[in-house]
Amino acid sequence: MAPRAAKSKRQASPSIDPHGIFRGMVVFLCPTGIQPRRLQIWKQKLLQMGAVVDDGVGKRTTHILAANSSSLLEVDRDYLKQFEGKLLLYAWLENCLHSGKRISEDPYILKFEPDGSDKSAGILEEMQLESPEACSSDEDSFSHKRIKVSCEDSKPVGTEGSVDNQDSTYKGDLKNKDDDNKSTLYRPPDLNRNITEIFGKLIDIYRALGEDRRSFSYHKAIPVIEKLPYKIESVDQVKHLPTIGKSMQDHINEIVTTGKLSKLEHFEKDEKGVDIAGRRNLAFLSFYILVRAITLFGEVWGIGPATALKLYEKGHRTLDDLKNDDSLINSQRIGLQFFHDIKKRIPRHEVREMEMLLQKAGEQVLSGVMIVCGGSYRRGKSSCGDLDIIITHPDGDSHKGFLPRYVQHLKDMNFLREDLIFTTHSTEVMGTDSGVDTYFGLCTYPGREQRHRIDLKVYPRSIYAFGLIAWTGNDVLNRRLRLLAESKGYRLDDTGLFLAAQGSAGKRGPKSRVSVSCSTEKEVFDALGFPWLEPHERNL
Repeated sequence: MAPRAAKSKRQASPSIDPHGIFRGMVVFLCPTGIQPRRLQIWKQKLLQMGAVVDDGVGKRTTHILAANSSSLLEVDRDYLKQFEGKLLLYAWLENCLHSGKRISEDPYILKFEPDGSDKSAGILEEMQLESPEACSSDEDSFSHKRIKVSCEDSKPVGTEGSVDNQDSTYKGDLKNKDDDNKSTLYRPPDLNRNITEIFGKLIDIYRALGEDRRSFSYHKAIPVIEKLPYKIESVDQVKHLPTIGKSMQDHINEIVTTGKLSKLEHFEKDEKGVDIAGRRNLAFLSFYILVRAITLFGEVWGIGPATALKLYEKGHRTLDDLKNDDSLINSQRIGLQFFHDIKKRIPRHEVREMEMLLQKAGEQVLSGVMIVCGGSYRRGKSSCGDLDIIITHPDGDSHKGFLPRYVQHLKDMNFLREDLIFTTHSTEVMGTDSGVDTYFGLCTYPGREQRHRIDLKVYPRSIYAFGLIAWTGNDVLNRRLRLLAESKGYRLDDTGLFLAAQGSAGKRGPKSRVSVSCSTEKEVFDALGFPWLEPHERNL
């Protein structure tokens, strides 16, 4: 039981910045469920940024931070009943440190249950630092595609949801041609691509090795560096940035001064250059070959980690080896055939031109159809890896059966070239996947044979807002929204916001069949209590 504050001790270390972002806060950190080393780091950060950290609770305490409501058992129950300050999840602190500013506390409020029950145990713990465990969750359907689709686990996502259709809001949310002013905001090219490309390769390598925590540290650093309006020429220019710790600074310094990173070269080292004399070096050689092979295979569309490992175990080491493997299904063979095309990024102006082509073609098939390019394009990026196309019709009914006719029309135009996945549910009597139709394939920019990945998703008007958020991203935001929903007893995916049933043994149960009614993206944000972000503000 945490001691009462009559004798609460103050940390000996003085605040380095009394005017920091946490000034005015007197904090007690519940230690339950937190590693001592991490707790110590948080204490130091709070002190450095203006807060007072007490070893116990008392009259002056303004904030109590905990991993979940069960952790509050550490604190005197009578004290909590009368506590007028804020009970917050540690995720609030982590996200403040990540953003470098004091963010809204509302989405992170922790409810104290007098009976000691924890209605969101397990889920809330995932929110700590956007943990790598959450990052790699197989259930993260809302964070749909920054974690690459693989054929071994690709399947329709979600169950039926029913939302009241509100056409009156059509001009508000569906008027995405006005959204052009936001979605076509030009974001300058990444001036530090020499750094972010290397970090991106390390993400792939560490993910392939199952080192999710290391992978996630680079994942967080990349958007911070991408947003910089200047080219990094000295490590001193990044020392103040959130998520850029000492190790990351050392990496940046090496890249800026030498143009390369020895850690990456170490992973990519050619086996011929490795001294294989001795058992230890043989082990290292085997490790590097494994890393290189499964990372490479995992970059092929449709091949996930499990399949990549199986291919390695069969003796394959190169993409040429895969061409003769009979176990690959058709979509994986297409991904392999156009591997180098798919990896090339698409300039923003070309994406804009293809979006206009798709909108015109859609109007030829169905008058009034709404077609929007989401993903990094809608978030204002200067280039895109693929095209995420979100489609609906304002009347709530005409979208049914549209996708097959649309796909055929685009094939007749020689725009769509190869099919990867094609599922239709909108015309089913007992519709599945909430009536969402899906097409994944390859397309070409007019007059060119280079293939680009394209995803077409057709949503009923009633759930369009959820699809628009999910397919705009980014994955960090989608994950935060999903975990926030779960902390409030809901399940969020691209088809709705559903009340989650209580499963057995305290586990999360299935979602209900009825979604909260939200006609616009902002209504979804408001329903979750999350601050509204314009599309170009979602590069978290």
